[in-house]
Amino acid sequence: MTTVHSAEPRPTASAPHPAPSFAVIPGAQVQRALTGRAHEIVELVEATYRLHGAGDSVNPPSYFLKFPDRPTSRIIALPASIGGKSPVDGLKWISSFPANVAAGIPRASAVLILNDHETGYPFACLESSIISATRTAASAALAADRLSRGRPRPRRVGFFGTGLIARYIHTFLADTGWEFDQIGVHDLSADSAAGFRLYLEQSGAASVTVHDSAEQLIRTSDLVVFATVAGEPHVGDVSWFDHHPLVLHVSLRDLAPEIVLDSANIVDDVEHCLKAGTSPHLAEQRTGRRDFLTGTLDDVMSGRVTVPTDRTVVFSPFGLGVLDLAVGKYVYDEVIRSGGLHVVEDFFHELRRYG
Repeated sequence: MTTVHSAEPRPTASAPHPAPSFAVIPGAQVQRALTGRAHEIVELVEATYRLHGAGDSVNPPSYFLKFPDRPTSRIIALPASIGGKSPVDGLKWISSFPANVAAGIPRASAVLILNDHETGYPFACLESSIISATRTAASAALAADRLSRGRPRPRRVGFFGTGLIARYIHTFLADTGWEFDQIGVHDLSADSAAGFRLYLEQSGAASVTVHDSAEQLIRTSDLVVFATVAGEPHVGDVSWFDHHPLVLHVSLRDLAPEIVLDSANIVDDVEHCLKAGTSPHLAEQRTGRRDFLTGTLDDVMSGRVTVPTDRTVVFSPFGLGVLDLAVGKYVYDEVIRSGGLHVVEDFFHELRRYG
């Protein structure tokens, strides 16, 4: 590989295209480019949601590769294209193998391919589990802010599920100014809950409580974060939500349809979220209707939808590939600015039409 210190200018429509190059950006560089940039990334995610809401994107349905002999595992392809001032196309290829955790490695692994908007040539491959966690956390922090306006700002947060995504969401909440009097933790794994509690205490959290039951966690939280690997609903008692918390339903499949139908529901994209057995999808299948959806986060940000203050509010983000593209392009540009882009020499070989 060769390290380059600046990017060659993109060709104009009338200028000839230079020989395409291809770069690899490993996880350490990705993390350096994103660490300490929570405010910038949340603003980037907000801008991307607005572009998507305005129709300046292409975000086809995700494709799920599933395995008959490994029913809990899957690999998902998220192709996307985003316009705006820095257009880019690409694909996130992300796997979820829950059994990895017992083997001592993370559940999820991913790569992101960025394609040139003019030629279609892929120009970079980035380690993307960090990008995926970052865009998920930024989306959650943005939703927590926007959906809590008009109601008392939550002071008690509960994390149901204590893996990497929960850690990133807590980091983004803390780095964007959220302060909590109380943090609750619940996980089916006592070791995971203990590890997350230690992380929180080392991060300066004042009061952390590990709850033995989901009910206890939910009833004592004004902001509930679901970050599990659940494949089907496991929380079904509507009375647990009588205090009308704000729910960041990041893992999408935790809530029974009864809870969805009793709540105000905000999604990132209607068509995407009503697929693949998500809790909103199950609610649609049960009722044959979609009017339980209040709107999208872009609807809220644009003032087209007002979030009720007297109901439980559930944000269910399916996770849009355009967010990965936006954050991935941000990382790519930051790595170029830092002078550390690693280009694979002669990655593209057959570049002459007739040899």
